[in-house]
Amino acid sequence: MAQARIHSRSDDAREARIGGAARVRGRIHGDGALIVEGHVEGDVAIAGELTVLAGASIEGDSVEAESATIGGSLEGDVVAKGPVRLVAGARVRGNLRGSAVSIEEGARFSGRLDCEFDLPQELTDAAHAEERGRAGARR
Repeated sequence: MAQARIHSRSDDAREARIGGAARVRGRIHGDGALIVEGHVEGDVAIAGELTVLAGASIEGDSVEAESATIGGSLEGDVVAKGPVRLVAGARVRGNLRGSAVSIEEGARFSGRLDCEFDLPQELTDAAHAEERGRAGARR
């Protein structure tokens, strides 16, 4: 049976780690950060940062965290209040939702992105011009 190790960082922050040799099956939830070096089969819901290291994997329906950095493989939908980051070598299949989503070159992703972002000025200007053109054509 795999055990999560809890390490105290500054103040009351906690970090749990699932070691490289561990294989965990079932729902994981908690208040602190989680670092996955091994394999998880099940849903994850934590209040802190999730880190999935290279060689590690998570397979579940949903993963919820404050923020997520993925370097291994993840299958399932990711919902984060903060940023979601896929680093080179990551393999993700599922939908990603976060305040920002970044996908580094060398990461593989299959799914939908749901985040807010600002369009570059040239795209914003072109969209406004197109709207004005359509409005004029309707008159």
